[in-house]
Amino acid sequence: MLNKPPIDVVHLLPVMDKMLIGLLKSLSPEDWERQSVAGLWKVKDIAAHLLDGNIRSLSMLRDGYFGEAPGNGSLLDFLNRLNADWVKAMKRVSPQVLIWLHEATGKSYCDYYASLDPFGKAGFSVAWAGEEESKNWMHIAREYTEKWLHQQQIRDTVNKPGLMAKEFYYPFMNTFMQALPYTYREIHADAGTLIKIVISGDAGGNWYLGKTRQGWALQENETTAPAAIVSIAAAIAWKLFSKSIRASDAKDEIIITGEERLALPALDMVSVMA
Repeated sequence: MLNKPPIDVVHLLPVMDKMLIGLLKSLSPEDWERQSVAGLWKVKDIAAHLLDGNIRSLSMLRDGYFGEAPGNGSLLDFLNRLNADWVKAMKRVSPQVLIWLHEATGKSYCDYYASLDPFGKAGFSVAWAGEEESKNWMHIAREYTEKWLHQQQIRDTVNKPGLMAKEFYYPFMNTFMQALPYTYREIHADAGTLIKIVISGDAGGNWYLGKTRQGWALQENETTAPAAIVSIAAAIAWKLFSKSIRASDAKDEIIITGEERLALPALDMVSVMA
């Protein structure tokens, strides 16, 4: 590959798949029925949703078979209905069959994304980043965040670590941060204003959001003194930006310095379709 994509995670998808199957095989009957941080979903529901991701990608994107269209409602309502219908139907499926289906579809899912030109046009845009059209690398990065997030929700529920290492967490959070410019699109500031987002801990990092004449944009370096700095603990950030918790629930893990007006919108960033 001559040009490396800005976020390159396709090689991590098979790793996520292998770790997920190992995790699911380690669960006790009680673990499968534990209530998770993911709304009304239990551990088994999350595992079913992850399987839906495999099958939906292969059916819609690889095979070009959509089955049903969004209709007149919003895309979010359509996706929520698809998710709910699938999870409800999978309640009649045993954990053993769920694992078997993951094993049957995981490699094909990973192989499909590895086959794509990362700079080609993606079948779906990443709406939470404000994109009306996305490149494959961004869609793959979004897929990675789905695989990381839902597996982490299971691990968090059953108290089994594994995904908070920098190798896995940093690319997840780096993808989530692509929503920052869209989150700040209506926040007024002078050109040259800089906001710094810090995800603390060994797996975290620093992100910089700068205001230009054209709008807000992520930048690699701290080119001027930040007008606001938001520091969030790594263990909290993934829950905050996926709407699993609210900022008010994690105020002891969040530190704001500088202009509060410019800092607070970052805490409302949502890097999932929700």
